[in-house]
Amino acid sequence: MTVIQPSEFADEPSTVDPFALGNADPAHAGQAVYTKRTLRAYDTIVVRLSNSWVWQCPARRITTHYERHLATPHLDVGPGTGYYLDHSRFPARDPSITLLDPNADVLQFAGRRLRRFRPDIVAANALEPIALEPQSFRSVGLGYVLHCMPGDLAAKAVVFDNLTPVVTPGGVIFGTTILNDGVQHTRLSRKLMGVYNKKGIFSNVDDDLDGLRRELDRRFERFEVDVVGAVALFAAWVT
Repeated sequence: MTVIQPSEFADEPSTVDPFALGNADPAHAGQAVYTKRTLRAYDTIVVRLSNSWVWQCPARRITTHYERHLATPHLDVGPGTGYYLDHSRFPARDPSITLLDPNADVLQFAGRRLRRFRPDIVAANALEPIALEPQSFRSVGLGYVLHCMPGDLAAKAVVFDNLTPVVTPGGVIFGTTILNDGVQHTRLSRKLMGVYNKKGIFSNVDDDLDGLRRELDRRFERFEVDVVGAVALFAAWVT
Protein backbone atom coordinates (compact mmCIF):
# COMPACT_ATOMS: atom_id res chain seq x y z
CA MET A 1 0.00 0.00 0.00
CA THR A 2 1.27 3.47 -0.92
CA VAL A 3 0.07 6.75 0.54
CA ILE A 4 0.36 9.46 -2.13
CA GLN A 5 1.41 12.83 -0.81
CA PRO A 6 -0.55 16.00 -1.62
CA SER A 7 2.34 17.27 -3.77
CA GLU A 8 1.54 14.55 -6.27
CA PHE A 9 -1.66 16.43 -7.12
CA ALA A 10 0.00 19.49 -8.53
CA ASP A 11 -0.58 20.31 -12.19
CA GLU A 12 2.79 18.83 -13.18
CA PRO A 13 2.78 15.22 -14.42
CA SER A 14 2.72 12.69 -11.62
CA THR A 15 5.90 10.81 -10.73
CA VAL A 16 3.93 8.07 -8.96
CA ASP A 17 4.09 4.58 -10.47
CA PRO A 18 0.86 4.11 -12.48
CA PHE A 19 -0.25 1.01 -10.57
CA ALA A 20 -0.02 -0.45 -7.10
CA LEU A 21 -0.16 -3.88 -8.75
CA GLY A 22 1.89 -5.48 -11.50
CA ASN A 23 0.97 -6.38 -15.08
CA ALA A 24 0.72 -10.06 -14.15
CA ASP A 25 -1.87 -9.39 -11.43
CA PRO A 26 -5.33 -10.67 -12.53
CA ALA A 27 -6.84 -7.37 -11.38
CA HIS A 28 -4.57 -5.32 -13.66
CA ALA A 29 -6.67 -5.59 -16.83
CA GLY A 30 -9.73 -4.08 -15.17
CA GLN A 31 -7.67 -1.07 -14.13
CA ALA A 32 -5.40 -0.49 -17.10
CA VAL A 33 -8.12 1.16 -19.22
CA TYR A 34 -8.41 4.07 -16.79
CA THR A 35 -5.74 6.40 -18.11
CA LYS A 36 -5.69 10.20 -17.95
CA ARG A 37 -7.21 10.29 -21.44
CA THR A 38 -10.08 7.88 -20.77
CA LEU A 39 -10.85 9.47 -17.42
CA ARG A 40 -11.45 12.80 -19.15
CA ALA A 41 -14.15 11.13 -21.27
CA TYR A 42 -15.55 8.89 -18.55
CA ASP A 43 -18.31 11.19 -17.27
CA THR A 44 -19.71 11.68 -20.76
CA ILE A 45 -19.43 8.11 -22.02
CA VAL A 46 -20.16 6.11 -18.87
CA VAL A 47 -21.89 8.34 -16.34
CA ARG A 48 -24.21 10.24 -18.67
CA LEU A 49 -24.65 7.97 -21.70
CA SER A 50 -23.98 4.34 -20.77
CA ASN A 51 -25.74 4.51 -17.41
CA SER A 52 -28.97 5.75 -18.95
CA TRP A 53 -28.99 4.20 -22.41
CA VAL A 54 -27.06 0.96 -21.95
CA TRP A 55 -27.28 -0.17 -18.32
CA GLN A 56 -30.69 1.49 -17.78
CA CYS A 57 -29.66 2.92 -14.42
CA PRO A 58 -29.35 6.73 -14.60
CA ALA A 59 -26.51 8.45 -12.78
CA ARG A 60 -29.00 10.27 -10.58
CA ARG A 61 -30.24 6.93 -9.23
CA ILE A 62 -26.70 5.97 -8.30
CA THR A 63 -26.09 9.37 -6.72
CA THR A 64 -29.23 8.88 -4.62
CA HIS A 65 -27.83 5.53 -3.49
CA TYR A 66 -24.63 7.29 -2.44
CA GLU A 67 -26.47 10.03 -0.59
CA ARG A 68 -28.58 7.51 1.28
CA HIS A 69 -25.56 5.71 2.71
CA LEU A 70 -22.74 8.26 2.88
CA ALA A 71 -21.35 8.96 6.33
CA THR A 72 -18.12 10.48 7.60
CA PRO A 73 -15.39 9.37 7.73
CA HIS A 74 -15.93 7.79 4.30
CA LEU A 75 -13.67 5.48 2.28
CA ASP A 76 -14.27 5.32 -1.47
CA VAL A 77 -12.77 2.27 -3.17
CA GLY A 78 -12.39 2.69 -6.91
CA PRO A 79 -13.55 6.33 -7.01
CA GLY A 80 -13.30 6.62 -10.81
CA THR A 81 -13.48 10.30 -11.67
CA GLY A 82 -15.02 11.18 -8.31
CA TYR A 83 -18.32 12.02 -10.00
CA TYR A 84 -20.68 10.56 -7.40
CA LEU A 85 -18.87 12.04 -4.41
CA ASP A 86 -18.70 15.36 -6.25
CA HIS A 87 -22.48 15.35 -6.87
CA SER A 88 -23.62 13.95 -3.51
CA ARG A 89 -24.83 15.82 -0.46
CA PHE A 90 -22.86 14.74 2.58
CA PRO A 91 -24.37 14.50 6.07
CA ALA A 92 -21.59 16.75 7.38
CA ARG A 93 -20.38 20.11 6.10
CA ASP A 94 -16.71 19.13 6.22
CA PRO A 95 -16.60 15.36 5.59
CA SER A 96 -13.50 13.23 6.00
CA ILE A 97 -12.84 11.28 2.78
CA THR A 98 -10.23 8.70 1.80
CA LEU A 99 -9.82 7.53 -1.80
CA LEU A 100 -8.35 4.07 -2.45
CA ASP A 101 -7.40 2.59 -5.81
CA PRO A 102 -4.44 0.69 -7.33
CA ASN A 103 -4.33 3.15 -10.25
CA ALA A 104 -2.51 6.43 -9.57
CA ASP A 105 -4.17 8.12 -12.57
CA VAL A 106 -7.57 7.48 -11.00
CA LEU A 107 -6.39 8.75 -7.63
CA GLN A 108 -4.88 11.85 -9.17
CA PHE A 109 -7.98 12.66 -11.25
CA ALA A 110 -10.49 12.09 -8.44
CA GLY A 111 -8.22 13.72 -5.87
CA ARG A 112 -8.02 16.93 -7.87
CA ARG A 113 -11.76 16.97 -8.48
CA LEU A 114 -12.49 16.49 -4.79
CA ARG A 115 -9.68 18.68 -3.49
CA ARG A 116 -12.14 20.92 -1.63
CA PHE A 117 -12.61 17.98 0.76
CA ARG A 118 -8.82 17.53 1.20
CA PRO A 119 -9.12 13.74 0.73
CA ASP A 120 -6.54 11.27 1.93
CA ILE A 121 -5.18 9.25 -0.99
CA VAL A 122 -4.14 5.60 -0.78
CA ALA A 123 -2.78 3.43 -3.62
CA ALA A 124 -3.75 -0.13 -2.79
CA ASN A 125 -5.53 -3.23 -4.12
CA ALA A 126 -8.73 -3.92 -2.16
CA LEU A 127 -8.48 -7.62 -3.08
CA GLU A 128 -5.60 -7.77 -0.62
CA PRO A 129 -5.63 -6.96 3.12
CA ILE A 130 -5.85 -3.20 3.60
CA ALA A 131 -3.43 -1.57 6.02
CA LEU A 132 -5.76 1.15 7.28
CA GLU A 133 -6.72 1.90 10.87
CA PRO A 134 -9.33 -0.63 12.11
CA GLN A 135 -12.86 0.72 12.60
CA SER A 136 -11.92 4.10 11.12
CA PHE A 137 -14.75 4.58 8.58
CA ARG A 138 -18.51 4.82 8.94
CA SER A 139 -19.16 4.20 5.25
CA VAL A 140 -17.31 2.54 2.38
CA GLY A 141 -18.31 2.97 -1.27
CA LEU A 142 -17.70 0.43 -4.05
CA GLY A 143 -19.15 2.12 -7.10
CA TYR A 144 -18.86 -0.02 -10.27
CA VAL A 145 -15.95 -1.95 -8.78
CA LEU A 146 -17.00 -5.59 -8.47
CA HIS A 147 -17.70 -6.15 -12.17
CA CYS A 148 -14.12 -5.06 -12.96
CA MET A 149 -12.54 -7.49 -10.49
CA PRO A 150 -11.26 -10.89 -11.68
CA GLY A 151 -12.93 -14.18 -10.82
CA ASP A 152 -16.46 -15.11 -9.84
CA LEU A 153 -18.40 -13.43 -7.04
CA ALA A 154 -17.08 -15.88 -4.45
CA ALA A 155 -13.55 -14.76 -5.34
CA LYS A 156 -14.43 -11.06 -5.56
CA ALA A 157 -16.24 -11.12 -2.22
CA VAL A 158 -12.88 -11.18 -0.44
CA VAL A 159 -13.09 -7.42 -0.87
CA PHE A 160 -15.84 -7.42 1.78
CA ASP A 161 -13.60 -9.43 4.11
CA ASN A 162 -10.78 -6.91 3.60
CA LEU A 163 -12.99 -3.86 4.10
CA THR A 164 -15.09 -4.98 7.06
CA PRO A 165 -12.27 -4.52 9.63
CA VAL A 166 -11.89 -0.82 8.76
CA VAL A 167 -15.62 -0.08 9.25
CA THR A 168 -17.06 0.96 12.60
CA PRO A 169 -19.84 -1.21 14.08
CA GLY A 170 -23.07 0.00 12.56
CA GLY A 171 -21.24 1.34 9.53
CA VAL A 172 -22.13 0.42 5.98
CA ILE A 173 -20.41 -0.95 2.88
CA PHE A 174 -22.40 0.00 -0.20
CA GLY A 175 -21.97 0.11 -3.94
CA THR A 176 -23.12 -0.74 -7.43
CA THR A 177 -22.19 -3.45 -9.88
CA ILE A 178 -23.31 -4.63 -13.31
CA LEU A 179 -24.41 -8.26 -13.23
CA ASN A 180 -24.78 -10.82 -16.02
CA ASP A 181 -27.81 -12.72 -14.72
CA GLY A 182 -30.79 -11.87 -12.53
CA VAL A 183 -30.98 -8.29 -13.83
CA GLN A 184 -32.64 -6.59 -16.78
CA HIS A 185 -30.45 -6.56 -19.87
CA THR A 186 -31.19 -5.28 -23.35
CA ARG A 187 -29.65 -6.46 -26.60
CA LEU A 188 -27.36 -3.43 -26.50
CA SER A 189 -26.24 -3.99 -22.92
CA ARG A 190 -25.54 -7.67 -23.62
CA LYS A 191 -23.43 -6.78 -26.64
CA LEU A 192 -21.43 -4.09 -24.87
CA MET A 193 -20.89 -6.26 -21.81
CA GLY A 194 -19.53 -8.99 -24.07
CA VAL A 195 -17.10 -6.55 -25.69
CA TYR A 196 -15.89 -5.29 -22.31
CA ASN A 197 -15.37 -8.83 -21.03
CA LYS A 198 -13.31 -9.76 -24.10
CA LYS A 199 -11.13 -6.70 -23.55
CA GLY A 200 -10.71 -7.48 -19.85
CA ILE A 201 -12.36 -4.23 -18.76
CA PHE A 202 -15.18 -6.25 -17.18
CA SER A 203 -14.97 -9.68 -15.61
CA ASN A 204 -18.60 -10.41 -14.80
CA VAL A 205 -19.78 -13.28 -17.01
CA ASP A 206 -20.21 -15.38 -13.85
CA ASP A 207 -21.80 -12.60 -11.76
CA ASP A 208 -25.47 -13.04 -10.93
CA LEU A 209 -27.97 -11.58 -8.49
CA ASP A 210 -28.34 -14.75 -6.43
CA GLY A 211 -24.56 -14.99 -6.10
CA LEU A 212 -24.26 -11.40 -4.89
CA ARG A 213 -26.98 -11.93 -2.29
CA ARG A 214 -25.39 -15.20 -1.22
CA GLU A 215 -21.96 -13.63 -0.63
CA LEU A 216 -23.50 -10.72 1.30
CA ASP A 217 -25.62 -13.09 3.38
CA ARG A 218 -22.53 -15.10 4.34
CA ARG A 219 -20.91 -12.00 5.84
CA PHE A 220 -23.57 -9.60 7.06
CA GLU A 221 -26.60 -9.93 9.30
CA ARG A 222 -28.30 -7.07 7.46
CA PHE A 223 -28.03 -6.20 3.80
CA GLU A 224 -30.22 -5.04 0.92
CA VAL A 225 -29.97 -5.27 -2.85
CA ASP A 226 -32.02 -3.29 -5.37
CA VAL A 227 -31.96 -3.83 -9.13
CA VAL A 228 -32.28 -1.01 -11.65
CA GLY A 229 -31.80 -2.17 -15.21
CA ALA A 230 -28.60 -4.22 -15.39
CA VAL A 231 -27.25 -2.72 -12.17
CA ALA A 232 -27.43 -4.08 -8.63
CA LEU A 233 -27.31 -1.42 -5.91
CA PHE A 234 -26.32 -3.00 -2.61
CA ALA A 235 -25.68 -2.02 0.99
CA ALA A 236 -24.51 -4.15 3.93
CA TRP A 237 -24.14 -3.14 7.56
CA VAL A 238 -21.22 -4.15 9.77
CA THR A 239 -22.05 -5.38 13.28
